[in-house]
Amino acid sequence: MKQSLVIFLSLLIMTQLWSNQVFSKSTSSKNLSSSTIPLIGEKCPSFSAESTQGVLNFPNDFGNSWKIILSHPQDFTPVCTSEILELANLQNEFKKLGVELVVVSVDPVDSHEPWKKSIEGMSYKDRKPAKISFPLVADENLAISRKYGMLHPSSNSTKSVRGVFIIDPENIVQMVSFYPMDIGRSMDEILRTVSALQTVAGDNVMTPSDWRPGDDVLIPSLPREYVENPSLVPDDVYNLAWYMWFKKISE
Repeated sequence: MKQSLVIFLSLLIMTQLWSNQVFSKSTSSKNLSSSTIPLIGEKCPSFSAESTQGVLNFPNDFGNSWKIILSHPQDFTPVCTSEILELANLQNEFKKLGVELVVVSVDPVDSHEPWKKSIEGMSYKDRKPAKISFPLVADENLAISRKYGMLHPSSNSTKSVRGVFIIDPENIVQMVSFYPMDIGRSMDEILRTVSALQTVAGDNVMTPSDWRPGDDVLIPSLPREYVENPSLVPDDVYNLAWYMWFKKISE
């Protein structure tokens, strides 16, 4: 009888331990899976966080500007450092387009500051060192990473996925992309995408593959009067097929 009671109690304890482990894993997975990526056309999530430029209230602090959020998993990492160097090199080009840049990392500001100072002293690609004018935001509690869907149950929960969000002046998400940890992002492509988005938004046109500022653009559909009377087609409009019409931007 005594031996049976010992076996019963042992089984009960083991069952409780197993249940707690399953519940813990399930809860952890649920917390991460509840992290939803803001989709194109949706309002961007707002947040308030410490940064290298003080407390940042996003997106309100940037008013009616275009905004870009770039997330980084950790400070003092080689791939991320190369991206910050390229971003610093192009920051004036982004400024010309009215774009505000925000870099988010799960490390604290106490880590961001020396990382920033180190980057500002580097001569990358034989270029002169550049001062970083955009904020590096601390996301220690992972609140921003969760709001922007940058955490995955299958990855390390303390490292945010390297995401890019381009947000328009109305605070609507216009582009989303994610990169693996070991592949550097193209800052030039992000700049090109902003130019394309602004061109499309302002002129009711579309951009073809590999479009660059100054290239001809696509017309969504040819006006009916042009279809019925081809002689009315403007000189700056041409086609490669009946379904593919271009408009010249530059000669």
